[in-house]
Amino acid sequence: MKILSSLVAATLLASPILHAAPAPDPTVDEVAVIETSKGQLVLEFWPDVAPKTVANFKKLAGAGFYDGTAFHRILANFMAQGGDPLTKDLSQEARWGTGGPGYQIPAEFNDRSHERGVVSMARSANPDSAGSQFFLMLGTASHLDGKYTGFGKVIQGEETLAKIAATPVIVSPSGEPSKPTERVEIKSVKIVPRSSVQ
Repeated sequence: MKILSSLVAATLLASPILHAAPAPDPTVDEVAVIETSKGQLVLEFWPDVAPKTVANFKKLAGAGFYDGTAFHRILANFMAQGGDPLTKDLSQEARWGTGGPGYQIPAEFNDRSHERGVVSMARSANPDSAGSQFFLMLGTASHLDGKYTGFGKVIQGEETLAKIAATPVIVSPSGEPSKPTERVEIKSVKIVPRSSVQ
């Protein structure tokens, strides 16, 4: 399975204008608290290796962009992909995996390994095509290293990660066994000081 075809990218479709969110303060050590229908995840960021990607994720989260989206693609022991605004609309299911924020960001490939718990940006064959879609690693996939922008890692919520990984799936229209049979919703993503979750 070719990874470029299997990691459906965040592309190209315009979405509603986002409400302005406060600019993140780079001096504050912040984490993302992701509330899902399977439980909570806490994600730390790697601004030292992917500063633009981290800033983009924080901006989108602060604007409520991810609230109500879903993990539309789950491959046990590999990854769960989410962040597509089209997943808010069941009538758009045929287009899930193609939505984004209406712009693209440059790749920030780095030396961090794609191991369980890492969060990385989905993209198309064009390295600079990421937008809002991301994937959570459910296993180790070293063949992604240096080819996708890892920008953080789950530091709390291993049980939730396991529940996401265990979600039953069926074959998707592309022939991949990755379509969840139940909705795994991202209820909210909040950016908070790390000290508030310890």
